[in-house]
Amino acid sequence: MLNKTIRKASGEEVAFEPSKLRLSLQRSGATADEAEAVVRTILNGWHSLATTKEVYRQAHRLLRRYNKTAASRYSLKQALFALGPSGYPFETFVARLLEADGYFVEKGMLRSGRCIAHEVDIMASRGSEIIFGECKFRNSQQLNNDIKVVLYIQSRYKDLLEGELKPQVDKGYWVRCFAFTNTRFSEDALRYGACMQMTLVDWSSPNGYALRDWVNRTGLHPLTCLHGLTRREKSALVEEYRLVMVQDLLQNPEVLDSVGLKEGRKKTVLAEAEALCR
Repeated sequence: MLNKTIRKASGEEVAFEPSKLRLSLQRSGATADEAEAVVRTILNGWHSLATTKEVYRQAHRLLRRYNKTAASRYSLKQALFALGPSGYPFETFVARLLEADGYFVEKGMLRSGRCIAHEVDIMASRGSEIIFGECKFRNSQQLNNDIKVVLYIQSRYKDLLEGELKPQVDKGYWVRCFAFTNTRFSEDALRYGACMQMTLVDWSSPNGYALRDWVNRTGLHPLTCLHGLTRREKSALVEEYRLVMVQDLLQNPEVLDSVGLKEGRKKTVLAEAEALCR
């Protein structure tokens, strides 16, 4: 088991760690026995050219046999990619996570800096705390965010601190800079962000507030997690009807008629959605 290697999306080969796979399965709601059964099956069929994408697909397929709701949660990372191709749904997703933590959130507004006006993805406030948030949606797992992305966000943030946000700063408000992405930030970007007291939120960091942690804590899932919907149906719900969360679908079940679902499939999808929210 110690000699098994896996190829990442970048092409880098690293040691495969079954314990990490078990943890991700259990974090999604699989029992210890279910997670162990999935890991054992994958290890028994291992080959030397295994990739992270292949292992994910196999683990997801196996988990669906045991626990469909856990499989829906396990597909979160891929479900976030399916929110595209535009970045608007991801901004809405992030805004809803912040709202679940008690923030008042505005999206897509124009704010004046000392030098120029900036289109801001997210402004959130809670008590004396204000968050300037930028969302970087990527359509591919290979498209990470390097130091140039973080420097660009920081420069806009600094201009706003000396512009429209200056009165709040002078009054003692705690103004923070956040950057959100559905992939990852590079090591240099993370190091620079930490040094400059920026909060960079990606798939797996920071600890406790990574996207996967935020979803697990709030119970909010993108509707693209639902297996009962086809890719075309998910795209229509997101792009045409502006629904992003599973909860949106439960509050507007009639929209499933508009995308062509018959009564039987409609009941199945809504049952899956209710189970995922529980």
